[in-house]
Amino acid sequence: MKSLTRFSTTWKYLISAALIALTTLFFFALRDFLDTTLVALLFLIPIGLITTYGGFTPGITSALFSFFAFNYFFIKPYYTLAVHRPLDLVILIIFLVVSVVLSRLVGQAQAGLAAANAREREATQLYELSAALTGLHDENTVAQILGKQVAALLQGEYVEVNITGSQPVNFHLPQINPPTRPPELTISIQAARTILGEILLWHTAPAISLGETRLIQTFASQAALALERARLAQAESRAKVLEESDRLKSAILSSVSHELRTPLSTIKAAASSLRGHDVNWDSPARVELIAAIDDESDHLNMLVGNLLDMSRIEAGVLKPKREWNIMAEIISGVLVRMKHLAVEHKFEINVPEELPLVPVDYVQMEQVFTNLLSNSLKYAPVNTVVRVRAQVEDGVIHVLVSNQGPQIPRAHLERIFDKFYRITAADRVTGTGLGLSICKGIIEAHGGHIWAENLVDGLGFNFTVPLLWDGKSAPQLPMDTEIE
Repeated sequence: MKSLTRFSTTWKYLISAALIALTTLFFFALRDFLDTTLVALLFLIPIGLITTYGGFTPGITSALFSFFAFNYFFIKPYYTLAVHRPLDLVILIIFLVVSVVLSRLVGQAQAGLAAANAREREATQLYELSAALTGLHDENTVAQILGKQVAALLQGEYVEVNITGSQPVNFHLPQINPPTRPPELTISIQAARTILGEILLWHTAPAISLGETRLIQTFASQAALALERARLAQAESRAKVLEESDRLKSAILSSVSHELRTPLSTIKAAASSLRGHDVNWDSPARVELIAAIDDESDHLNMLVGNLLDMSRIEAGVLKPKREWNIMAEIISGVLVRMKHLAVEHKFEINVPEELPLVPVDYVQMEQVFTNLLSNSLKYAPVNTVVRVRAQVEDGVIHVLVSNQGPQIPRAHLERIFDKFYRITAADRVTGTGLGLSICKGIIEAHGGHIWAENLVDGLGFNFTVPLLWDGKSAPQLPMDTEIE
């Protein structure tokens, strides 16, 4: 039987009356074969169906129609509302009472079922909204989800969600201009201490019910919680950034001031000695003092260069000026400049001359080798070997710079490439803690990868650089090219 709830109130009564009329006609045709009590019981069937599908009021109306139809057509004398026998009067009264009670009970059951279904739908919609808002830290996404949920709930003409704040958010469905008339419903997105925004609804027919209004208010409360979580997360993120910035500033000041003081003290002492009268301009001491000034000036220049390069890496403006270069030439140039630092160590270089050209920035790659070799010389014991090896592996150049220094705990292998991260105390080994971070930034800017590993006899730094540049391999060197 088609549900009567789909029809208007007038049609509900018309259909109820028609059903009672058809039932009466059917029973009237069988009146000579049916007992009066049985007819009364059978009339309860259409009354129950009408109440179930049409509601309580149509059920009561059909019960009254049935009462008069039963009295008029099935209680003697027929075709009159008069009742001669007391038993028939009792049957009529009982029929009326049972019909009304049945309508009442069925109507209450239907109302309870409808309320339960409505609560279930509300709970489901609220759960879906809560699940969608969980973990969101973007106010624009919160506004979109809220607007779509409200639009799906009401199927209204127009929904608009406005969120106030430093960066206001406006979301509306459909993506057209709002109606010119005022909205039918406005609900504030209310937090504990302030109003975070509002929901505007244009919905002409049918009118928004109290249950729907209550549910939208609950939606607004959930959205307010999500917005507060998002703003707290953003505030926490900003606080962490400020805390990290403060920590880095302290680390920079502490490390740089310590590192700059040492070469400046040496330069100052050497310059003071040269200005004095106890140094003969032709003596070996003069040569040593000038060499000290030159070396420490180079050290200062490297420190300042590392700081500048680190700032470029952080700003994302460190762009390699790539050219096809010979890896062996880059390494040999670095070794020549570092000879004075490696008087107590030995270098072993294993870089085949037949290696293909690599598309790298010559100066930046020199800096990578300078930082890696400086780190190895700094930590490796005296009279040990520092090795450099390069080979081709799966379309990349794989370089290994190893030393016989102490190994690093596994937990620190990844972190040694972080800015200012130091394993050894600063009073034992000098340095700013920027060298390996700069190496990582340069290698990654070249599309490569860098990592550290513990070796059997020490520590190794690995990095790879792609052999392809814009999808093209290296050009062939002339046959008479020699690598010194």
